[in-house]
Amino acid sequence: MPATPLLSPKTAKPVDEKLTLNIGCVDLGQIDLLVQEGFYANRSDLIRTAIRNQIATHADVVRQVVTRKSIVLGIQQFSAADLEQVRDAGQKLQIRVLGLAVIAPEVTPELALASIESLTVLGALHASPAVKSALVGRLL
Repeated sequence: MPATPLLSPKTAKPVDEKLTLNIGCVDLGQIDLLVQEGFYANRSDLIRTAIRNQIATHADVVRQVVTRKSIVLGIQQFSAADLEQVRDAGQKLQIRVLGLAVIAPEVTPELALASIESLTVLGALHASPAVKSALVGRLL
């Protein structure tokens, strides 16, 4: 597969995604108490820690599913040259990423459609609005 991870923690760090969640007043109060008592720096710190703990608890399941479904774990970047190579070979990619999928800004909607058969991203997809719009029917 011509697309390989081109970003690493040494060269670039993806921007964190913002989430909104609803939480009951009692749970929020307990979070604030733990923050106030110095167990966590702030609410976000507690929530990130809780999420990481749950992910660690289920790490074996994540690894098994990633292997079974042939999912790339981490950051996967696709340049125009990568996609042109796939298109010119008469092939199409079935992209499966758990983490961050990046389709370079210079990729046109036409090139994306000619080279990407399907796209599954568990995490975040960074692509131009035009490319995202063109691929909406191929998102799984």
